[in-house]
Amino acid sequence: MKSFSRREAIQRIAELREEIATHEKKYYVDNDPQISDHEFDLLVKRLEDLESRFPELITPESPTQRVGERPLDGFTPVVHGKPMLSIDNCYDEQGLRDFEDRVRRLLPGEEIRYVAEHKIDGLGISVLYRGGRFARAVTRGDGVRGDDVTANVKTIKSIPLVIRETCDVEVRGEIYLPSEVFLKLNREREDREEALFANPRNAAAGSIRLLDSREVASRKLDVFLYYLFIEGEEPPAQWESLLRLKDLGFKINPHSRPCRSLDDVVALYKEWAGKRDTLDYEADGIVVKVDSTAQRRILGATAKSPRWAISYKFPARQATTRVNDIIIQVGRTGALTPVAVLEPVKLSGTTISRSTLHNEDEVRRKDIRVGDVILLERSGDVIPHVVSVMKERRTGKEKPFAWPKSCPVCGAAVFRPEGEAISRCVNPSCPARLRESVLHFASRRAMNIDGLGDALVDQLLEKNLVREVPDLYSLKFEDLAGLEHMGPKSSRNLLDQIEASRTRELPRLIFALGIRHVGEKLARTLAGRFKSLDDLAHATVEELTGVEDVGPKVAESIVFFFAQDGSRKLLARLKEAGLNLSAGKEKTGSGTLEGQVFVITGTLASFSRDEAAERIEALGGKTATALSGKTAYLVAGSSPGSKLDKAKELGIRTIGEEEFLKLLKKP
Repeated sequence: MKSFSRREAIQRIAELREEIATHEKKYYVDNDPQISDHEFDLLVKRLEDLESRFPELITPESPTQRVGERPLDGFTPVVHGKPMLSIDNCYDEQGLRDFEDRVRRLLPGEEIRYVAEHKIDGLGISVLYRGGRFARAVTRGDGVRGDDVTANVKTIKSIPLVIRETCDVEVRGEIYLPSEVFLKLNREREDREEALFANPRNAAAGSIRLLDSREVASRKLDVFLYYLFIEGEEPPAQWESLLRLKDLGFKINPHSRPCRSLDDVVALYKEWAGKRDTLDYEADGIVVKVDSTAQRRILGATAKSPRWAISYKFPARQATTRVNDIIIQVGRTGALTPVAVLEPVKLSGTTISRSTLHNEDEVRRKDIRVGDVILLERSGDVIPHVVSVMKERRTGKEKPFAWPKSCPVCGAAVFRPEGEAISRCVNPSCPARLRESVLHFASRRAMNIDGLGDALVDQLLEKNLVREVPDLYSLKFEDLAGLEHMGPKSSRNLLDQIEASRTRELPRLIFALGIRHVGEKLARTLAGRFKSLDDLAHATVEELTGVEDVGPKVAESIVFFFAQDGSRKLLARLKEAGLNLSAGKEKTGSGTLEGQVFVITGTLASFSRDEAAERIEALGGKTATALSGKTAYLVAGSSPGSKLDKAKELGIRTIGEEEFLKLLKKP
């Protein structure tokens, strides 16, 4: 190999990195390779050789550093700066027209243009660049929090490690497994007598969560990007975002198209519905987005989905099979769900052996019997369900299903509220409910007992160490240390976490109880109104309906929960365990921010944006994502975005984290 001085090496390494990056983009993004694989491998080999001779010149963004880092110990949860919302679905043209009607009602008289993109059946991802360099990648997760999978996403060669933009840039898109790679992967797994992946989406999600990034690299994942945030702000239009993404070197879906009207969208949908099997990835529909960013802000979003976008799903694929049995599953909230056990059948590349029958009324309405031949489809290519029974093929041996009068697991009474289709077991300690109840109780947004995951909960239940949720607070060191994968250190850590959960705030405990219809936000509202769990437990329907966001149905659900003997025993035991049942401990000035609207920009050191919003709302304030004339304060953390300049233009008061903390403590 040619001898290089250090100065020559610096220049040659830079040249090789630039050349390799160019050819990676040509191959993985533009689908226009300009050199052979062998020539490309030689370029990488030359760079590796030079870096091995001058290791001090190796940088994280070098193409040689995509793969080869040590296996991960796990994944760190990360809160998204902006929620990664899911998109609502429609399954026919009328649903699409209804979507446009809703948009036009909120944007009267305005011209509305759209962008249509393939809905990729993959895994949502957010990638952050700082100073033009790949910094972090986080899965969509639950939309609010995802897992840090930086090392694994770094192996995807269509994601550049360096971009021509020096400020903070976030891109979002969908990681997927190309169809040919998926088939090859399953053939290899079959040869090794390993379980096959059900579909490309599961394979992509499973791949990105592997602990060894070297194995991730072997899966040859790919990605399409479709959202762009520069310093936290989007370009003026979605189509402009796609063009800017492409200009920055990101891979966008080449079949995306601007549409002047919904008729253009329908034409595109019909075109691809007939030829989606020609694609080298799984697409299950067309995502329709309002193009204008300004119009999107006006349209806003619900708690889970933007009002400015909808997914128009391709026709579901169908198959016939036989119902071998009907069983009842009992969920965390006690819901009794009938499930059809089917003769396994292939549907859209997935083997289906079970299908939910939803509820008692659905079974009766369709007259589904054990032994029936049924027409099965995947609604939206996702959830398999029974379309109809082929009654002409009945032999007379089919058996109607008898709905149970008591819980099939614990024998407790089954209650079906008037006007509802779901029957429920009333026993909060029902073994069928217990596993999910414990996991929910310990979850991050509830009592936040870190380390109490699925595998450990299964062991605790199997060993009868936990028969009810409060049994968690009776666990001893010797109980845990004897369990699989639970050494002295992990046992002590879990006991410390359980101990810490005794002092969690009342809103967390209310949410942790798993009361039907009571989510995090409503739990905070209830804690602010009733001040203690005992007060809430004795509240009447009339008192509850006087609370914001509580209607008759929710009020009745809360009253019903606390009226059960099992619930009263549960509360008594939690009180004996020393849990914080009062709102007084965590509130230092309830109502001091009453009616004031806060917007947060940048990163706070003391807590996440969600936690900051929780503190604001606990004191009577409100939070928003956009500045307006109603905004009282802009809270600016580190690396604030363009909102800082806009706040100055609008005359909105800007405060730093220190002043914000003082506001929270103000009596």
